[in-house]
Amino acid sequence: MHTVNEYVDYINSQIGAIKYPSRPARLYEPIKYTIEAGGKRLRPMLLLAVADSLGVPMGMAVNQALAIEMFHNFTLLHDDLMDRADMRHGKPTVHVKWDAATAILSGDTMLTMAGMMVTKGLRDKSALDILALFNDTAIDVYEGQQKDMDFESRTDVTIEEYLDMISQKTGALIAAPCLMGAILANADEDRRQAFKEFGKALGKAFQLQDDWLDTYGDPTVFGKKIGGDILNDKKTYLLIKALADSTGEQKTELLSLMGTRSDEKIERVRAIYDATGAEAACRSLIEEATNEAIKAIERAELSDRATEFFRTLAEKSLTRRS
Repeated sequence: MHTVNEYVDYINSQIGAIKYPSRPARLYEPIKYTIEAGGKRLRPMLLLAVADSLGVPMGMAVNQALAIEMFHNFTLLHDDLMDRADMRHGKPTVHVKWDAATAILSGDTMLTMAGMMVTKGLRDKSALDILALFNDTAIDVYEGQQKDMDFESRTDVTIEEYLDMISQKTGALIAAPCLMGAILANADEDRRQAFKEFGKALGKAFQLQDDWLDTYGDPTVFGKKIGGDILNDKKTYLLIKALADSTGEQKTELLSLMGTRSDEKIERVRAIYDATGAEAACRSLIEEATNEAIKAIERAELSDRATEFFRTLAEKSLTRRS
């Protein structure tokens, strides 16, 4: 097993080595700009780490890791366009730097490139299994995104609906690389299931922590202004829980603040989150999901070093601030 930083450094070196056609430049330059902009590289790192824990060297899993990262960045490129986001990783988003049409077409190209990469170097049944998993994951992500968009016009979203949505939109794209790593290692079904469940739980904890950080994080560490979800009336766990548990007066205030944008709104909504116990409930659910991930990885029956690697990774869901 390597360290997280060693996996990430290797991924970044391989991303930097991707060769793009020189023409048409307006198609490929935004792709290079997007994928080299940075990020945690969590998904490709998980794929390499799972494969490594089961005896598969990084070089034999790198194409699939790059495919997952290319697909993830494709979703971000299109998400930024749909959300009209101006910045990503401290840089102008593609539709701002170029235009919306470029963001759509370059994103489409990234999706196709990811599909080409995901089976590169595979010649046995694992190629079919990997491709099927890739396609199933893509559909999960699209369905999750649509559900998230549907929530925008609703004030009656339930906790169950929200958790189902993040299971698809976030969880599926963290579970997939874990399962891919196990498939590449020809792991048995029990181990594959353990890694899949680990990824699903980790994705749940990761998204809930993002919800929490957007409201309670330190902007200098989180990397963007705090309160964006509140300003945009995003149906996060915090808002849904507060709406469900608020008193008549609190609920009336929450609903009256929707559609408004101000620093005062952020403070007032955050105060309601505190008063209703939504913040505490969110922290509790993050801890629950983290424990689920740890229990799942313990079922994979890995070496002590590998088990500790994934346990530590899961525990960071409770403490990460960016």
